[in-house]
Amino acid sequence: MVKIRLKRIGAKKAPFYRIVAADARTPRNGKTLEELGIYDPTKEPIALKVNADATKKWLQNGAQPTRTVGHLLKKAGVV
Repeated sequence: MVKIRLKRIGAKKAPFYRIVAADARTPRNGKTLEELGIYDPTKEPIALKVNADATKKWLQNGAQPTRTVGHLLKKAGVV
């Protein structure tokens, strides 16, 4: 199954994430199928950019977002 989840790329004590589509069996920072956006919680207000077209395509094809990504997609207005 494909999941839409966060991939951490930030340094220690400075989190920065990419929103990616990945196989559910791969590790958190492992191989991904497609990068869908970015999320930076350290900015005020948070930096959130999502490729809406690609995300909707993955959702229509059966990809399941994680709980956190689901909340972020609602904030971005994709879902």
